[in-house]
Amino acid sequence: MDTTMTAETIPPLLGYADRLSVRPGETVGVKVSCTLPDTFNASLVRIISADPNPSGPGIIEEPVPAALDGDYPARVQIFTPGSCAAVSLRKGVPLPASMTVSAMIWPTRPGHSEQAVISFSAQNVPQPWFVLGIDDTGHGFCRVVMDDGSTAQATLLAPLRERKWCHLWVNIDEENGQLIVGSHSEGRGENNITTLTGRVTGKRSKPGEILIAAARAEGRSFHFNGKIDSPTIYDRYVDHTAILDENNKLEKYLFARWDFGIGVNTTQIHDIGPHSLNGSLINYPARAMTGWNWDGSEMCWRHAPSQYGAIHFHDDDIYDFNWETDFSFEIPDNLKSGVYGIRLTHGDYTDTVPLVICPPRGQQSTRLCVLISTFTWTVYGNHARPDYNTTWQEKIANWNAYPWNPAEFRDYGLSTYNFHSDGSGICHASYLRPLFNLRPGYLTFGASQCSGLRHYQADSHLTAWLEAKGHDYDVITDELLHEEGVEVLAPYAAVTTGSHPEYHTLESLDALEAYRDQGGNLAYLGGNGFYWRVSLHPENKGLVEIRRAEGGIRAWAAEPGEYYSAMDGTYGGLWRRNGRPPQRLAGVGFSAQGTFSGSYYRRTPESYDQKYSWMFDGIEDKTLGDFGLCGNGAAGFELDRVDYRLGSPENTVILASSENHDDSFVLVPEEHLTHITNWPGAPKEQLIRADLAYIETEMGGAIFSTGSITFCGSLPTNDFRNNISTLLDNVFHRFLID
Repeated sequence: MDTTMTAETIPPLLGYADRLSVRPGETVGVKVSCTLPDTFNASLVRIISADPNPSGPGIIEEPVPAALDGDYPARVQIFTPGSCAAVSLRKGVPLPASMTVSAMIWPTRPGHSEQAVISFSAQNVPQPWFVLGIDDTGHGFCRVVMDDGSTAQATLLAPLRERKWCHLWVNIDEENGQLIVGSHSEGRGENNITTLTGRVTGKRSKPGEILIAAARAEGRSFHFNGKIDSPTIYDRYVDHTAILDENNKLEKYLFARWDFGIGVNTTQIHDIGPHSLNGSLINYPARAMTGWNWDGSEMCWRHAPSQYGAIHFHDDDIYDFNWETDFSFEIPDNLKSGVYGIRLTHGDYTDTVPLVICPPRGQQSTRLCVLISTFTWTVYGNHARPDYNTTWQEKIANWNAYPWNPAEFRDYGLSTYNFHSDGSGICHASYLRPLFNLRPGYLTFGASQCSGLRHYQADSHLTAWLEAKGHDYDVITDELLHEEGVEVLAPYAAVTTGSHPEYHTLESLDALEAYRDQGGNLAYLGGNGFYWRVSLHPENKGLVEIRRAEGGIRAWAAEPGEYYSAMDGTYGGLWRRNGRPPQRLAGVGFSAQGTFSGSYYRRTPESYDQKYSWMFDGIEDKTLGDFGLCGNGAAGFELDRVDYRLGSPENTVILASSENHDDSFVLVPEEHLTHITNWPGAPKEQLIRADLAYIETEMGGAIFSTGSITFCGSLPTNDFRNNISTLLDNVFHRFLID
């Protein structure tokens, strides 16, 4: 894969920070790439509204004087996609002169380009002297560059099969000058052997590097796409039939064998051979992958590590750009908690790096906490929507919206809603790179007549409303909730989510449940929340993993046997499949989805009961939210409903339910049993709805749930004067009273 970046192929000004969630007293490092000359300027702004829609409040940013203010030298910083494993050869441990190199491989893009399975490089030499891999026609090959610069190469006659396990091996016999490359397809008995006889020597006496799944040559990295299991080096010529014979003990000839079933939740690979040539993974390939010998008898890698000895490498893996830091700054103690942006400017170009500033640990300035869904923001980071087209740019230009879209700049690493170049689903996400859709003014749905916002920008409808209504608030991220537990929420009288708190770790979900059970007031102002389970990497908290196991609306499906997280060993997929449906926490859970359109709620008789009518003080309407900047209605796009069988508390009261959704809305997959039956056993028309629910908890707290992603988009309508705004204002005043 050619990783050369030029000024013509990248946006002219981009940056990212090494933190997305930060507290006062902590230091943030900012990394910038600028193709423009001279210097760029940096400043700090507080983000109040990130919606560029001229029918709403528009983008509202407050300049904040900060120590980072100033000009910085412009420079271009590049990034290198593609994952591999790197092993340094120590002095005194030279590679053997005669050897056998082998690996079990499961190629996913044979014939696309030259791909290295294993390569050897001498120190300070620009190209490898040994490559065992697949050529650009899909045939296995081995190439050896001799000391005099001449090359010997043997190439298999038959191509390797896509997504089929194959044993690829090569013998180098220096005594007779033979180079023999061969393959054997497990379960098929297919042997594919090529012999080259001649002078075969190499630079094995010098320290250097072993790469697994890549080779570096002349500024390019020939990355392998697919799984590799049990890469092995023997210290002599070993007949291939002996390698394939499981009863033949070859350990006495072992020089190195990397067992990828060891240290699965780390970035290290372990050599079980005599020299302990351990190595490091680059760009986070997928671990806990089923190996060549997986037989389906065990679905969890922790229970059968010997069957999970594979790593899936990709030529487009990229999760930490590793740019150099252009400037750092310490968050001052007196900085108000909120969503901020590090504004980068050069002439007509700007970029705003997101930064969520939480209050100092153990301190709170208000009684209201806004829980910022940074896990969801990150998981959707650089989502290249399949329906994107360049006609969106006209609307973007008219609204002066954020101009760059990940669908046009796919090399920056896509989201877990996209696929790798080999067609496998992307299971890792990170904010340690520029994320185009985490910018003020970014439009998720550029063809819609409404704002077309999600996540970061849609959540700003809530913060803009809080500012307009005079509600003071702190912000806490789910990343902080994961690290510190319920204690970070306990001081607050009320906690509110934004529009889409979809992704949660076990720790963050536990903390929310504990807050509720201790008598806290919880407002769930979104839809499709608390839906997918994710894990964080123990060595790098900026890396999030999702395994899209059975059920749910899935952008892709994990391979059988690969449903358990490599990072913490737990079963992935829906929280519902883990025995914790969203209804258990918030009273409502995901029920239906349609296009990005919204409808309204109709009040139920219960809403007029004196016990609940206080929420509707000042509201005479029987219907609520038939307006909004997102989807043109408060109940839209993704809808949650009450379901007592799935865990909605028995005292859950439905105050309003949506109706009149268009024909695009369908039940979510986990609700279907057959083409004519569903899990709840009710007519599907009754299940396509958002429920506005209220629950009083045993410890004196309460839960208010809206069941719709587009609910917050209705708050700014008519300068924040509308029945949705009044409803939420009434709820918050009750939640926040002493």
